Amino acid sequence: MSDIEVLDAPVGNTPEYSVSEIAGALKRTVETAFGQVRVRGELSGFKRHVSGHCYGAIKDERAVIDLVMFKASAATLGFRPEDGLEVIVTGKLTTFPGRSKYQIIVERMEPAGVGALLAQIEARRLKLAAEGLFDAARKKPLPSIPRVIGVITSPTGAVIRDILHRLADRFPRHVLVWPVAVQGDAAAGQVAAAVRGFNAIAPGGRIPRPDLLIVARGGGSIEDLAAFNEEIVVRAVAESLIPVISAVGHETDTTLVDFASDWRAPTPTAAAERAVPVLAELKAALAMQAARLDRAAARALVQRRDRTQSVAGRLPQARTLLALPSQRADELFDRLPRGLRASAGFWRGRAERAGAALRPALIAGRRDRAAAALTAASAGLDRGARGVAIRDRAQLERRSARLRLFLVTNATAKAQARLAAAARLLGSLGPDQVLARGYALVIAPGGKLVPSAAAAKSESRLTIRFADGDMPVATGAAPPTAPRTPPAGATAQGRLL
Repeated sequence: MSDIEVLDAPVGNTPEYSVSEIAGALKRTVETAFGQVRVRGELSGFKRHVSGHCYGAIKDERAVIDLVMFKASAATLGFRPEDGLEVIVTGKLTTFPGRSKYQIIVERMEPAGVGALLAQIEARRLKLAAEGLFDAARKKPLPSIPRVIGVITSPTGAVIRDILHRLADRFPRHVLVWPVAVQGDAAAGQVAAAVRGFNAIAPGGRIPRPDLLIVARGGGSIEDLAAFNEEIVVRAVAESLIPVISAVGHETDTTLVDFASDWRAPTPTAAAERAVPVLAELKAALAMQAARLDRAAARALVQRRDRTQSVAGRLPQARTLLALPSQRADELFDRLPRGLRASAGFWRGRAERAGAALRPALIAGRRDRAAAALTAASAGLDRGARGVAIRDRAQLERRSARLRLFLVTNATAKAQARLAAAARLLGSLGPDQVLARGYALVIAPGGKLVPSAAAAKSESRLTIRFADGDMPVATGAAPPTAPRTPPAGATAQGRLL
């Protein structure tokens, strides 16, 4: 077999690059070819990061390009981007080597047309109207003369000067201004916070709570007024407990805040005119009403005086009204003495007739009958009292006998019980019971108890008494020369051995 030689394959002329070199070349190529572009398409996946930067994509029916909008550019947005909204973005095309994709760094974004933005606003209006935020029943009446007016607007524009000037001309009031941005991405949040901040002021505090709010802004395009079409502002105005006047834009401009407010003013100046009346006109009207009231009161006074005089003229005079009663009084006065005399004679006759009926015999008979009745009643009372006394005495004697018998029986039973207890105690402590337990008594002649052995030695004879009898014992001691007589008061029982 012949030898085989393996040779290296030729390298060729194709250059070799690193991944970073290819990515950098592509980035330079794309940025050079598409330095500044305007792209029209539909937003998709648009979101704002906590850093303030915005990310998303712009697409059409065949392709998708990622977009990035940094914080400085996002702050200039005059509307709120939403998915599905057709927009025109201006920026530069570049690549993102870390993900191998290309994207647009957006410097400016605007709606693709007024029609698209209006369609977005109309869809939002229908949504909020379906929730009832624009119902007439929710609208609150405006105060006729508010004490404090809160104004929410830019502190540097002509709007605040027009409102303050108009209020000072018509009816000077205490005005609180809450400065806010009226254009840009932060405007909606600031306006909503101002409305809620005024409502959060406690009545009677150091800062007076407004009786009326005015949300105002000058005229501008639909993009300039976009903050007042935001849902957060509309909801804050609809939820306000303080009545709100909207004065956004010119007379032909309409925003969603106008639908939610309690009254829509065509201009900021018109809002100030609606907020307060004209002081001079009010004073003139009050003066006119006061003059009319004075004339009406004078006219009513004249009419009532005339009517009173007319009625008084038809009434009879006082002397005519009192003539008949006076005549009647005179007649009665004349008849009074005769009537008194007649009455006295009548009662005198009745007294005499009654006295004639009271004869002495009749009085004596009545007295005797009354005395007899009294005597009979007294005798009956004595008999009844004696019977009651006899009955009560017998009953008392029976009860006394039963009580004495009860007391004697009870005392006897108690004495017998005590005697039995003493007998039992005496039996247990007596000498017979002691002897029955095995003890014995030593008795000297003469019946004297011998209490000790020394005393027993001096006796010639002793008697030992047991429970069943006596036993004499001779001790061997010399008998005494003379018998000893027991001392007076000695007892027959001494100590127990």
